[in-house]
Amino acid sequence: MRGMAVAARSCCCGARSAPRDEGCIFATVTSHFGHTFSITTFGESHGGGVGVVVDGCPPRLPLDATEIQRDLDRRRPGQSRLTTPRQEDDRVEILSGVFEGLTLGTPIGLLVRNQDARPSAYEHMKDVYRPSHADFTTEQKYGIRNWQGGGRASARETVGRVASGAIARKLLATAAGVEVLAWVRRVRDVEAKIDPGAVTLAAVEANPVRCPDAAAADEMAAIIDAARARGDSLGGVVECVARRVPAGLGEPVFDKLEADLARGLLSLPASKGFEIGSGFAGARMTGIEHNDPFVPGADGRPRTAANRSGGVQGGISNGEDIVVRVAFKPTATISQAQQTVTRDGRATTLEAQGRHDPCVLPRAVPMVEAMVCLVLADHWLRQRAVDVLPR
Repeated sequence: MRGMAVAARSCCCGARSAPRDEGCIFATVTSHFGHTFSITTFGESHGGGVGVVVDGCPPRLPLDATEIQRDLDRRRPGQSRLTTPRQEDDRVEILSGVFEGLTLGTPIGLLVRNQDARPSAYEHMKDVYRPSHADFTTEQKYGIRNWQGGGRASARETVGRVASGAIARKLLATAAGVEVLAWVRRVRDVEAKIDPGAVTLAAVEANPVRCPDAAAADEMAAIIDAARARGDSLGGVVECVARRVPAGLGEPVFDKLEADLARGLLSLPASKGFEIGSGFAGARMTGIEHNDPFVPGADGRPRTAANRSGGVQGGISNGEDIVVRVAFKPTATISQAQQTVTRDGRATTLEAQGRHDPCVLPRAVPMVEAMVCLVLADHWLRQRAVDVLPR
């Protein structure tokens, strides 16, 4: 220190940094997402509970806890033989921001209390780094970690995302008529044949895999069961469509719509890849093969004869269905013996215990929907600030 007192200073981003004398220090807000419609999640896997604070939701939106619960029930553990056996009701409590069935325009606080936490199940792993998990990297970053189920790195953190995503879903449906629906497209080598324009929620929810292709769903369930039996896990792909999204959403150049969708979806636990429209397959096409020809629309607005752009062009929605895909890796924590090291650097073998999903895909479906809803709600509200003058 070159002085007795150093005042907190503003960084170039406008954030207030801690009193330091080493120059500009950026504030760390790693649990916050969104600009106008924003969320901050909190809680750990085996702590007292998990939840979220939603800021920026407009007032007078009709909202009931049952609407939030509907999506949480699709995410909760223990719902089928294909998921973790952990038993959580995941009953949501609305702590603030809603009065007499309407949002107030103030922060909405949502809490889900943990009921079936078993931190002792992880006691044997507290000094061991689980392969391909966040144990080592978290400890390197913060100098401390919660070894009880992974703490914030656990997929239990997504309770807050799904709960807030349900509010974003209600806002989008009420104000803009937008529908968001996801499903399991692939588990390992089994891929479903699905038309994103025709798939329905009833078809998605018709089986525990959440794959609307019944024949593919049976194959997926069989290989997930086999993986669980041998103490292994599987990955795959979730596909999602957003229908009736108005043209004009997106903030070039750095907050392009697909960039924010990618950021939100790749922040989900176990996600490893993102595609929109043609995705990586577009790299194998020529321009004439990939371009989406414009045709006159029935409402006088241009439509496209194809949708290889996935509903976004130039970082801005074009009014067509937005179609994205997210790749998820196999669950990192498995019961087979794996080589690893302890915190003090000794080689050891780990056979993980605890309750884990043999495949995250069925429960990832509402998580993907939630992040898409959050991004679209945020951009829909941001566009309201652009359309302030007559065109």
